[in-house]
Amino acid sequence: MRPIHRPKLRQERRYRRHLRVRLRVAGDAERPRLVVYRSLKHIYAQLVNDQLGTALLGVTDTSEGIAAAGEGGKVAKAKAVGQLLAAKAKAAGITKVVFDRAGYQYHGRVKAVAEGAREGGLEF
Repeated sequence: MRPIHRPKLRQERRYRRHLRVRLRVAGDAERPRLVVYRSLKHIYAQLVNDQLGTALLGVTDTSEGIAAAGEGGKVAKAKAVGQLLAAKAKAAGITKVVFDRAGYQYHGRVKAVAEGAREGGLEF
């Protein structure tokens, strides 16, 4: 017998979790939202102003300045992404952010981005 509802895919479950997180987390001009996207190979982080619906700045692990931190694997690159994002944010005059884990578990590479941003001088 065929089930009525098909099983949810991993991406669908993560998207639903992200929607639940987004009910509570919103960024504005003073405190933009630091959102993390994690793929199997890369990690991306950007600052978003939700009032205007625009991304203020973004960093990936393929950005300039990250390639030197290639030793140590993906977690080390994720920490370098957080530090580079914090440096760019401070140059743009942003010191406080709201962290959005985007439905991912606060663990591993997502946690490394947050720690790198904190070490770079951003306040959560």
